[in-house]
Amino acid sequence: MTGTIQNRDAFLSKIAGRSGRDEILSKVERPEWSYHPQDAVLKDTDADELLEVLKTQCTTIHTDLIETNRAGLLESLRTIVSEYGGGPVVTWKDPRFDEYGLSPLFKEIWPEENIKIHQWEPEVGEDNIQLAEKANIGITISDITLAESGTAVLFSNKYKGRTVSFLPLKSVIIMPKSSIVPRMTQAARMIREKVKNGEYLASCINFITGPSNSADIEMNLVVGVHGPIKAAYIVIEDL
Repeated sequence: MTGTIQNRDAFLSKIAGRSGRDEILSKVERPEWSYHPQDAVLKDTDADELLEVLKTQCTTIHTDLIETNRAGLLESLRTIVSEYGGGPVVTWKDPRFDEYGLSPLFKEIWPEENIKIHQWEPEVGEDNIQLAEKANIGITISDITLAESGTAVLFSNKYKGRTVSFLPLKSVIIMPKSSIVPRMTQAARMIREKVKNGEYLASCINFITGPSNSADIEMNLVVGVHGPIKAAYIVIEDL
């Protein structure tokens, strides 16, 4: 449903007058800065160096990190799910799972191990959220990974519900090594380019840094306050 904007011109004219302008600006030019200190952080680091930065940061944010390749991904995922207590498991309905050879895990192997698994289905509506809330583990894939902060950037859509990453007790995020960039600076540019190119982006993009935690009370860190109490990153060698 499209809304109606009322009294916009009068409102903007008043703002322009208070700002000392006689007319409303029709276009805002992006400022050009003389210095770009945000680009200096981790400048010229290669993929292997960025991975080492990510590994170091994961120790700070209490996150398990597993390195593997496509051939070993299935077994790595089975291992971490077992260590985290098994199912129920909730995942996205993401074609990349097929690309990474995980379909047997979701359709054949896990039922034999009596692990309940649910892939996000837009047709069932809010039932997806209830199943995510009851799940022990949520499995997602990072679209962009920030080495400096150990952050996974997740783009949601109707097949990739955002609650999969924060309602289950534990979170497992698969990270293609090719998705690792230095920091927020590069992620913001990549997102801006997607918008510029007319690509679909959800209204909510999640930036997830390990398990939930808070130090609001007397600066004492408590992990698992308002989301997953454990988190694991599985980095796939895909370069």
